[in-house]
Amino acid sequence: MSPSLLALLGFIAWTLLLLVIMETIRSRLVLMGAVAANGFQPDNANLSPFMQRLARAHANCLEGLPVFGGLLLVAAVAGRTAVTDPLAWVLLGARVVQSLIHLASTSPAAVTARFTAFAVQMGIAVYWVVRLYVA
Repeated sequence: MSPSLLALLGFIAWTLLLLVIMETIRSRLVLMGAVAANGFQPDNANLSPFMQRLARAHANCLEGLPVFGGLLLVAAVAGRTAVTDPLAWVLLGARVVQSLIHLASTSPAAVTARFTAFAVQMGIAVYWVVRLYVA
C-alpha cells in the first residue's frame, strides 16, 4: 500500500480512535448514572471541558477528512500518489498534533500551535491540488 493510502487509513483510524474514546467515556457516564442515555449534547456542552475539546477534535477530523482524505484518494485512484506520497505522513502527523493540542488546552499558545498544525495541512492540500491539477 502506498504511503498516501496508509496515511489515509491512519487519518481514518485516528478519527475513529477519538470517537471510541468519546463513546467509552460517555458509556461510563451512563453506566454510573451521571448522565441519562439521552442526555448528551452533540458538542458535549453539558460535560467537562475535556469532553467538549474531545468532541471538537473529533469534529475537526470529520471536517478535514473529505478535503485531505479526498485528495489522497484522488491521487490513488488517478495513479498519481507520487504527488502525495512525499508529504502524506507529514499531513497525518500535523492532524494528530492538532488533535492532541486541542485535547490538552485552549490557552492562547495552544490555539496558536493548533492553528499552525492546521495551516501545515492546508498548505499541503493546496500544494497537492495544484500539482494534481497542473501536472
